[in-house]
Amino acid sequence: MLQRAVFFDVGNTLLFAYPSVSQVCLELLRERGHDHDLETIEELMPLLDEYYEDRYREDDTFWTSDEGANDVWMGMYALLGRRLGMSEEEATDLAVAVYEAFGHAERWRAYDDVRPALERLREAGVRVGIVSNWDTRLAQIFEGLGLTSLVDVVVSSAAVGLHKPDPRIFELACERVGVEPRLCAHVGDHYYADVLGARAVGMTPVLIERYGAGCAREGVPRISTLDDLEAALS
Repeated sequence: MLQRAVFFDVGNTLLFAYPSVSQVCLELLRERGHDHDLETIEELMPLLDEYYEDRYREDDTFWTSDEGANDVWMGMYALLGRRLGMSEEEATDLAVAVYEAFGHAERWRAYDDVRPALERLREAGVRVGIVSNWDTRLAQIFEGLGLTSLVDVVVSSAAVGLHKPDPRIFELACERVGVEPRLCAHVGDHYYADVLGARAVGMTPVLIERYGAGCAREGVPRISTLDDLEAALS
């Protein structure tokens, strides 16, 4: 392994919603007197994903500020509320509650392979960083999960006003750990944001596919677990 620093995306790379997005929504709905079953909520999740992807394709710069990120969150979960028959006021209240809930560490968990992988890198003398399209609450989530001591820098898009795949956010992260991009790798689950962004500055990209293989990408190391990271980079 030749890399002197390895950076990671967060969602679907290091962390997952706990116990799941659908289950958190179910809990918040029931707190507000709306009794729905989990299956009904899960059936609506693809609609929310479609809403997000449409916004992302239209203008992904919403990730450069808390206001922009919050606007997309609010749109997604207010849509969920409306589809469940809630009034506009109730749907907005639900969206606010979901946004606030996912700002707390207890709503997230690290995959089982995360802590061992970060510890291995640190023990090998490799600098470890986070580069994620996320709001400014990301650092406190890492702190709450007890992961802060295993990373050298947390760069969230809203905190620095830059977003992946903009090469500048990768350059900034490399500067903060004091390592040239050509000696760095970046691990993420999104080809457009993670692979293309990292390649643009000369970093080595690694695509992680935790939930099944996606489209083959020539020349991009692909892994399904961080247990295989060092082999992919060697």
